[in-house]
Amino acid sequence: MNRRMITAVAALAAVLVPAAAPTVSAAPTAARAYIDTRVRDCAGSGSGCRPGGVVHHWHRRGAQARGVGWVYASREGVRSGTARWLVKKPGGTWKTGGSWKRANRVGSHVETSWGRDGHTGPKYPKNTRLCVEFRGLSTKACVTLK
Repeated sequence: MNRRMITAVAALAAVLVPAAAPTVSAAPTAARAYIDTRVRDCAGSGSGCRPGGVVHHWHRRGAQARGVGWVYASREGVRSGTARWLVKKPGGTWKTGGSWKRANRVGSHVETSWGRDGHTGPKYPKNTRLCVEFRGLSTKACVTLK
């Protein structure tokens, strides 16, 4: 492109885009009202987590409900495994949160997860308990959604 053409394109852009165009903020103030929390538990005896679990949950300030974005399960010292997560609302009984899922080997442990990042997933009341369990292992890793 030559200089004359560049100047013409710049002049055309100045005419098409108003000088006082409204700016768009990256995130509205209301969207920042979320509190994101990760809670973890490492169960079992000896070195490493047998099993271990991490839960990402979120809520708005003052809300009683907690949204669960993702649940992560790991187990040290094994080559394979199948895991699921369980949920117990305050005053309720244990229910399956995530179905049995094959855990993949990563070094000296196996891991799997359910859900995704963001403010998605099921919502539970405050003080709900979530546990990660591996098939054939009586020990569970449990956390409370505060």
